[in-house]
Amino acid sequence: MVVGGAAGLAVVLSKQKGTGSTLPKPTATPLPLGTLLYTYTGHTDEVFAAGWSPNGKRIASGSFDQTAQVWDATTGGHALTYKGHNLSVRTLAWSPDGKRIASGSADNTAQIWDSTTGNTTLTYQAHTDSVYALAWSPDGKRIASGGVDNTVRVWDATNGQTIFTYTAHSDTVYGVAWSPDGSRLASASGDNTVQVWDATTGGNVLTYQGHDSTVHTVAWSPDGTLLASGGDDNTAQIWKAATGAKMVSYTNHTNSVLGLAWSPNGKRIATGSADKTVQVWDAQTGAHPFTYRGHTDAVDTVAWAPEGRRLVSGGADKTVQVWVIR
Repeated sequence: MVVGGAAGLAVVLSKQKGTGSTLPKPTATPLPLGTLLYTYTGHTDEVFAAGWSPNGKRIASGSFDQTAQVWDATTGGHALTYKGHNLSVRTLAWSPDGKRIASGSADNTAQIWDSTTGNTTLTYQAHTDSVYALAWSPDGKRIASGGVDNTVRVWDATNGQTIFTYTAHSDTVYGVAWSPDGSRLASASGDNTVQVWDATTGGNVLTYQGHDSTVHTVAWSPDGTLLASGGDDNTAQIWKAATGAKMVSYTNHTNSVLGLAWSPNGKRIATGSADKTVQVWDAQTGAHPFTYRGHTDAVDTVAWAPEGRRLVSGGADKTVQVWVIR
């Protein structure tokens, strides 16, 4: 069932909620790796999701406080608060053109809304339990969403019609990622697997079983040849998308890996963990790790800025932090 939201009712404009400096201009002496640019403190509870707009100018974050918030990525200036959900916001994603945001919630819905005004354009209600993961197709026409009902549902981003439902997982789906060419989907689950499947038919391509516990997050390399996944076994693993052959197992975290992102050039991985750190490391070898220790509690989400010079991370300390990476 699809219900159109009431335009404008979900928006609250407020003052800036960020602190700190702006993105530095390139100089002969760049800021040191890990320099905190600012901390965004607009949320009142744990931050589960954060992502950059495609042009890198804004950041959206979702929280246990039942809101999604969109703010200026350079200053932390607070643009709007989306209040369309009535339970925690567990996941969100920008549309490829940056005009819309999709958010998923413990209220069993996924909602699409205007990224500038916050007006709700669509509410997707096919899930029977909390929505923990979602992703836009690269062409912006479809959304894949997954959650506690053990399914991934692929649906039309314009009218909310379900195209098909993927039912091969036997536990909660925590992560969903679309391949760069739009042909495949990968889903990470509490059944200890990542499954790769055809985005048109839902046919299973392969099941990756390299983890021995819940898998929380999965992401495609920019060229679509590799996948990275992380989970409760405290590891992040990189493997071939076509065969499932494991290439790297990163074992430097001391607690669950909850968030993961590839650098735009595909050379590095950033992982956020319940051990309160974000670690950045070489995607080919797992070597040369850098550890960011700005958070005081579990890090649930991490995302690379499109230009590759900044990272955003958020978590259980209720903050979203933007910091320098090279």
